[in-house]
Amino acid sequence: MSLAKRIGLVALRGLTRVLFRVEMRGNPRVFSRKLLIIANHESFLDGLLLAVSLPQKPLFVVHTGVSRSLFFRILLKAVDFLAVDPTSPMAMKTVIRVIESGRPVVIFPEGRITTTGSLMKTYDGPAFVAAKTGATILPVRIDGAARTYFSRLSGQHPHQLFPRITISVQPTTRIEMPKASTARERRRIAGEAMRRLMQEMIFASRPRQTLYEALLSAISIHGRSWRLVEDIKQIEYSYGDLLKMTLALGRLVSRKSVEGERIGVLLPNLAPTVGLVFGLSAFRRVPAMMNYTAGAEGMIAACEAATIKHIVTSRAFVVQGKLEDKIEVLAQTREIIYLEDLRGEMTGWDKAWLVLWALRFPRLAVPCGDAEDPAAVLFTSGSEGKPKGVVLSHRALLANIQQARAVVDFSSEDKLLIALPLFHSFGLTVGGLLPAISGAKVFLYTSPLHYRVIPELVYDRNCTILLGTSTFLSNYAKHAHPYDFYRLRYVIAGAEKLTQTVRTNWFEKFGIRILEGYGATECAPVLAVNTRMAYRTGSVGQLLPGMQARLVPVPGVEVGGALHVSGPNLMSGYLRADNPGVLEPPSSEVGPGWYSTGDIVDIDADGYLYIVGRIKRFAKVAGEMISLESVERLATLASDKGTHAATSQPDASRGENILLYTTDKSLTRDQLQAAARSGGWPEIAVPRKVIVLEELPVLGSGKTDYVTLKQWAETV
Repeated sequence: MSLAKRIGLVALRGLTRVLFRVEMRGNPRVFSRKLLIIANHESFLDGLLLAVSLPQKPLFVVHTGVSRSLFFRILLKAVDFLAVDPTSPMAMKTVIRVIESGRPVVIFPEGRITTTGSLMKTYDGPAFVAAKTGATILPVRIDGAARTYFSRLSGQHPHQLFPRITISVQPTTRIEMPKASTARERRRIAGEAMRRLMQEMIFASRPRQTLYEALLSAISIHGRSWRLVEDIKQIEYSYGDLLKMTLALGRLVSRKSVEGERIGVLLPNLAPTVGLVFGLSAFRRVPAMMNYTAGAEGMIAACEAATIKHIVTSRAFVVQGKLEDKIEVLAQTREIIYLEDLRGEMTGWDKAWLVLWALRFPRLAVPCGDAEDPAAVLFTSGSEGKPKGVVLSHRALLANIQQARAVVDFSSEDKLLIALPLFHSFGLTVGGLLPAISGAKVFLYTSPLHYRVIPELVYDRNCTILLGTSTFLSNYAKHAHPYDFYRLRYVIAGAEKLTQTVRTNWFEKFGIRILEGYGATECAPVLAVNTRMAYRTGSVGQLLPGMQARLVPVPGVEVGGALHVSGPNLMSGYLRADNPGVLEPPSSEVGPGWYSTGDIVDIDADGYLYIVGRIKRFAKVAGEMISLESVERLATLASDKGTHAATSQPDASRGENILLYTTDKSLTRDQLQAAARSGGWPEIAVPRKVIVLEELPVLGSGKTDYVTLKQWAETV
């Protein structure tokens, strides 16, 4: 390198450190003869930032389209670069020769600068280069450059003149040459490995924070005036409003409780509910999200498991939700705190503290806790037994949010409609917390059962993302106008199996491909999800970055195995009603720190998960294990007019009998037998009885209530 270039780099290094306060994390010093440095592409500054920050003096491989920019040429005049077309095999051969010559190379696998703020499509070429040369790969994540005016983000995204920029260096790795019959397939497999590596890099470089710290970081990026949350009051609350709710509610409730106490939250999907969750966790209280559809007995069991002494609710909600009798029962052993009363308890000193101190210096006013502290308690749905309290730390919740953001491009240009209740893990994490941390707008609606109202709200509020269960999405499709969902970018289904009928109806009526995901409350909750870049029909997608999975064989089940998972989004442990207040850390037969999902899953060669069924939802008929979910698929094949649910009942001679509950009055056993013959199902999988219902029983989470169906089956 010439003296002029060295002097130029030194000057640029000092300038970037002063203007952008560039912080380098990790160890960039790698001693390898063949070194390939990969990085995400946020702005025109990326090459400059790496050139002045990395100890190596590499050759930069850039997209030909970017290199045509006069600004780019001036900016990188002090470094060496090679302009290539990432889709051209000949161009990649040139890069291979450079790496094999021993010179370090920097390449941006995305090829182009991001226009979404998230990871974009990664090309197969750079991955094939890495596999072909056997080079050591050094992943480097650039964070913050997308907020400069040198990025390609639209005006909706937050921009700053000189934002803080972080460069995070991850441990080195390699991509082995895939074993496949054709070069094209080898390139594809290597490209998939590169995409996963980039996603893992984005996730691994996340900061270690609490929910309150993450909220403050989002506010510093998007500004307090950014309108974020809207609910049925039709008021758009800004970040400043949300921060005010967080500080005020957290302070007032903390007076009535002690640090570390679990506080019951019995509130609907409203902006103050989100503020209360952030506020309680900021003041080191733990919000326990109570299921108000569970009945008095279920809520009492939840309170006992989590040793809840105080419950925060609203008089207006109690009246509108017709919860008076349940509150009366809870009030006999717990103190009920009403939001309406808290407003009256706010003194002049509280107001002065809020306005003059806390809102001005929020990090000093409320000292942040530790990421491993409990942040929330959620309760399992009870779809197959007594609900358990699931303790989720700040680490777990924020890890799951960052995992989701690493694979799905949520941004400030999006608006989510959330009708899933916030006591539901999917609703809380993706609907309540993710928008506040990512800057995406959200409309909170109070019930997912208003099938005519929700499509109209999606249309009227220009929502771009909709979450729901298969049951809810099926009903929205029935009542929606074909144009109601014209703005939707993503429709994500979870909590229960997405039926083929729902998938087909949405595609034919709205032209929308539903992305099915998979999760568990114990995992905060998302484990896997299909995305635009990685989609396979019939699967629930690939595991999120940072997750590990193992399949344990199940006797009598030939395909797949019992899924056990571990990862940073795993719960801290269970709280059980028979051992109140005692945390039971996660553990399974695989070992401590692992969670048994209770699902039988098959994983293909590309890492896509296929749900075979729940272990508890198998019937042993005449010595054979029959998946009740496969019986439901058989029923759907025989009739797509209704909804179906299979369960079992004891039988002295056969072990168990299979019963099918359906809403299709015309469905007969003869039709099921015909469908079984045409679809290859064994005769033994055909239900012995078909029982017609007006509606299947559904839990508040949207899942089918199999406990009730099982009880009914035992009396038939």
